[in-house]
Amino acid sequence: MIKGSLPYIVHGKAIEKMLKIVVCVSGGGTNLQAIIDGIARGTIGNVQIIRVISNNKKAYALERAKKAEQAGIEGVCVSPRDYADREQFNRALLQKVEEAAPDLVVLAGFLVVIPPELIRRYENRIVNIHPSLIPAFCGTGYYGLKVHEAALARGVKVTGATVHFVDEGTDTGPILMQKAVAVRDGDTPESLQRRVMEEAEWVILPKCLDLIAAGKVTVADGQAHITE
Repeated sequence: MIKGSLPYIVHGKAIEKMLKIVVCVSGGGTNLQAIIDGIARGTIGNVQIIRVISNNKKAYALERAKKAEQAGIEGVCVSPRDYADREQFNRALLQKVEEAAPDLVVLAGFLVVIPPELIRRYENRIVNIHPSLIPAFCGTGYYGLKVHEAALARGVKVTGATVHFVDEGTDTGPILMQKAVAVRDGDTPESLQRRVMEEAEWVILPKCLDLIAAGKVTVADGQAHITE
């Protein structure tokens, strides 16, 4: 197995198997829906969502999982409010991930600090979608509308989204793919957020999953590489 590669890539060749993923999400689950739709359309090949985990019992993402036509999507809530402290919550989250035994964990708008133990156990097997062109407007405190508010306040002309692997920093892992989105005069944080989702997030996250499942992604020396 290539050092730093995903487990379904052996000697540079993809193993013919279904890539099983756990998707973690806190809110509405629009990126989850983009994955569900991509699998249904066939634009994401050899990927199966086996569990959706949310930290929010009222997250509509759990409803999306329930309504999905795909067989085998289980929705699970692991809320910090149900545990005495963060350590107990972290253990519970790790347990729910490991129960599913995924090949890959996808953070699709998951507003939770990922436990270091989870990151270590799934090294180079956790990907995140962030609504900016990293390294701009990322790190602690930059999430959701706050990212787009900061972009507009700075007056940038171009923003976008980034898919990256997750390490123990905040938005510091190897970048897999980025897509730019123009900022328009008169944009509000809400309008910019929507356009970044439609033009970037819902495009590159499914594309990255398809590439990973096809064995075309490796991570080496702190950088992600795509081979066609």
